Formats: sequence, C-alpha cells, structure tokens
Amino acid sequence: MTKGPNWLIKVKRKPKAYKKLMKRKRIYRKVEGSVARRRSAEKRLKFYGIVAISISFIFLFSLLYNIIGNGYSAFISTEVKLPITFTKKLVDDDNFHKVVKSSLRSSFPDVKSRSDKRKLYAITSKAVPHDIKKIFEQNPEYVDKTIDIWVLASSNVDMLLKGKIDRNRDESERKLSDKQISWISKFEEQGRIRKTFNTRFFTEGDSREPEMAGILGSIVGSVLVILSCMLFAFPLGVMTAIYLEEFAPKNKFTDFIEVNISNLAAVPSIVFGLLGLSVYLQVFGVPRSTPLAGGLTLALMALPIIVIATRTSIRAIPQSIRDGAMALGASKVKTVLHHVLPLAMPGIMTGSILSIARVLGETAPLLMIGLNAFVVDVPEGFLDAATVMPTQIYRWADSPELGFAEKTSAAIIILLLLLIITNALAVYLRKKFEIRW
Repeated sequence: MTKGPNWLIKVKRKPKAYKKLMKRKRIYRKVEGSVARRRSAEKRLKFYGIVAISISFIFLFSLLYNIIGNGYSAFISTEVKLPITFTKKLVDDDNFHKVVKSSLRSSFPDVKSRSDKRKLYAITSKAVPHDIKKIFEQNPEYVDKTIDIWVLASSNVDMLLKGKIDRNRDESERKLSDKQISWISKFEEQGRIRKTFNTRFFTEGDSREPEMAGILGSIVGSVLVILSCMLFAFPLGVMTAIYLEEFAPKNKFTDFIEVNISNLAAVPSIVFGLLGLSVYLQVFGVPRSTPLAGGLTLALMALPIIVIATRTSIRAIPQSIRDGAMALGASKVKTVLHHVLPLAMPGIMTGSILSIARVLGETAPLLMIGLNAFVVDVPEGFLDAATVMPTQIYRWADSPELGFAEKTSAAIIILLLLLIITNALAVYLRKKFEIRW
C-alpha cells in the first residue's frame, strides 16, 4: 500500500519521527555507498588479476617461443652425399680418414694447396670415418667399389644451411670461408645435400663436436640419479612421517624436529651440494661424478617434501578408520600399516612424484659433486661416471659454438617435456585414487 502525498508533511510536523527518518536515510546512503565501493574494488581486483595473468602468459609465451624457435632445428641434421671408394689397401690399413679425404678430393680435383685441402676436409664431420668404417664392416663386399653414401656434415655447414650463418657477411666475420661456401653451393646444385631427422641427438652421448653431441648419456644419468635418490629418500621419508604423525609423543623434541623438517624445504640447493661434497665424497668415499653421489645428495632435498606430503596424507585419514581397526583387535602398528598407509598412498605418491620433478631440474648441488664432467660414454651403473640433463645444458650453454647453442635449446625442450609429463602423472594419480571422506 503506497503512502499518500501528505505523509511527509505529517512526518515533518513530528520532529522526532522526522529525525528518525533522516537518520535511516543517511544510514541507507552509507550502506549503499559502501556496497558500491566494494563492488568497484572487486572489479578493480578482478581487472588486476586479469592483467597479472596476461603479463605472466606473455612472459611464458615469449620464453617458450624463444626456446622452441632456437631449438627445433637441432632435431634436423645435414648430410652430404660422397662417392666413397673402399680401396683394398686403405681398408686393410684401417685408414678410413684417407678414404673420406680421397672422396672429397675427387669431388673437387682443382683443390691443390694444403690450406684449401684442410678447408675442404672441414665440410664433413669428424665422425664420418668412424661411420664409414661401420658401414664397411656391415658390407665387406664394398671392397674396391665406389658407393655413394650420405655422411654427416660439419656443424658450421649445418648452421649455414639453416640460415644461422649469414653468407653475405664479410669472410672475416664468419667461420666458413668463401671457398667453402662455393663448394657447399656446388653440392647443393648437384643435389648432394639433404636434411634429415637427427637420430644421433637421441642415440649418442656428449661430444666436443656439436653435430655429434647427443643427450642419451645425460638422460640415462638423470634416470640413475633419480632412482638412487628415491631408493634412499622414499622409504626414509615415509617412515619418518609415520613415526612423527602416529607414534611420536608431542613434546619439545618432536616440535624441534618438525620445525627443522619444514625449514629444510627452504634451504638453498647449493647448501645440499656442499653437504654432499663434505659428507658423501670426503667422509664416506662415494666416487665423484657418479649417479650414486648425485642421488644421495638430491635425496637430502627430496626428503622434506616427501615427509611433509606423507604427513598431510596421513592426517587426512579419518580417525574413525583407526578406531574401527583397533576395535576389531588390530594393534597400532597393524592399523597404520594395513589401513592408514594404503589409504594415504595416493597422496604419498603424488608428493613423491613432485619431489622427483623438483630434483630432475636441479643443477647447483650436482655441480658441487662433479656431475658436470664431460662424459662421452653412456653410463651403465650407479658407479659409472655420468652427467645429467641440467648440467649438460649448463655446459652446452657455456660453449661459444653456434651448434651447441642450438643443442642447448633442444635439450631444454626435452627437459621441459619430462617435467610436464612428471607433473601430469602426479595430477592423474591424485585424481584417480583420491578418496573424499
């Protein structure tokens, strides 16, 4: 029911009622104003969030674009077709270097001077004689025959054909001379140069030559380091968390342990490297530059993460599970091992996988214990000399060769893919085995 026009006049004749009405209006205006301010503040906060996410996305996109743009070409290698003559004398003398050199000279018979010959030989990779030898061992019937074989080009030739060395620059400012570029151009005109998938990058170990370097050794080394790390950190971390959460009395000593476990997760990684160097290498005599030394050092970093994740998972199990098991006659130990631990295992596995993802990308502690050494052979055990992917990336990035700069970005791509797969596996396990109480 609406009030008539004389209602306000009647109220004004009553001072107390009029004051009360004005007070209500002022309160209403204040509430309305505060609501408007809150809504505008929420809009500003939402706008700032969108701006922050956009800036983060731009930086992430720029980083990935730069890495992928520089590294995708490392998955392609350049090959040159040479007419290889397997003369019986050179084959018997195991002199396949001369076999390759004679093939290059036959392609350019006008090259006479010693310096020009050296430049001509530099067109192909230093791995070619070894590759030619393997081909001959598989095909001994090639004796005294001339066979056209695709061989690996040198890194400088590869960079030239990928556009990373400018042909138009002055000869003194590039690593290939004008004569070398003219010989390469002649090969291109004859259709004796091709680009193919770089299988050597995934099947070979490290090398001094960029075109021969691969990441298989570092991948195997990373796997061995992570295995030795988890074999030590996982059981110790889980048992520590079970004791602190289920059996340890609540006193100052356990509080001191819990605080230090939490603080260990924030300690700089280089400190763990110094600890591994002084304890594992100098006290216990663990061999330097081995996956065992690296795994034990990284286990110190993974241990706090596993303990915290395990304790959180155990704490999430309802007390009724424990009470029900003990009411049926189970002991405290059996209750924990047969009921609490299996139910907490999805969370424990998630925390362990995330700890693997962290130690997989660590570099500083491994530099301290020698896992940045130049290792050509692929390691076969925990006590063999090895390197890991982050340290190999670090070493390649420090090289002035253009080929290694390309390989650095390619190795970063592989490492990022491994990290993404590891984190995706953790998310999958958490979603698949998660139990809501």
